[in-house]
Amino acid sequence: MVVVMYDIPDDKRRVKLSNFLEGYGRRIQWSVFECFISLDEMRQLHQKVKQLVKPEEDDVRFYWISTEAASMVLTIGSSKPEPPPKYYVI
Repeated sequence: MVVVMYDIPDDKRRVKLSNFLEGYGRRIQWSVFECFISLDEMRQLHQKVKQLVKPEEDDVRFYWISTEAASMVLTIGSSKPEPPPKYYVI
């Protein structure tokens, strides 16, 4: 699991990044996403996000959380992190 969090003062860039990240994971707070992706996918995501932000103004952080550590997450007011289903039945 990768936790992506950001602090972006510009509304346009913040919305653009937020919409982009919705394609990778689940929003758990306004500026925090849980993404169930591999380490290689995280590196690719990092490169794509670098193109959407201004490093001199914006702060974006990627935290790699091991499967073992993710299973020990404690929450209040929300469910524990769970990967999305592998298949959807339509």
